[in-house]
Amino acid sequence: MNGTGVSLWIEIPVAVLLMLSGVFTLSAAIGLVRFRTFFQRMHPPALAFSFSAWCVTLASILYFSAQDQKLSLHAWLIIIFLSITVPVTTILLARTELFRKRTGGQRDLVPPALSRMIESPKTEPEAEQ
Repeated sequence: MNGTGVSLWIEIPVAVLLMLSGVFTLSAAIGLVRFRTFFQRMHPPALAFSFSAWCVTLASILYFSAQDQKLSLHAWLIIIFLSITVPVTTILLARTELFRKRTGGQRDLVPPALSRMIESPKTEPEAEQ
């Protein structure tokens, strides 16, 4: 036992989880700098969020459960709220960028009108007899 009242056997996995979280966050930052388009830059932070947030949550649960000598699950609220809000925010950001590109004149992002697709269905070649 050290000065904080937590065993070294608990501090080692907590430290490993926190270091792993830092590695995931660093890889997301590198991906954010390297990719060129907005849509490509959305992926690394979203993936790093998942992995690094779970690592920090597990480290918090381990540490505070060992410190209080009972199961401490208050950190689950953080990861639940993040798991709900981050995908919604990502979708809203993607839709905003898509709207900006479409109104900016990039016609290749506009899907064809549904009425044109219904009026001219693709004809299948007739079977040879």
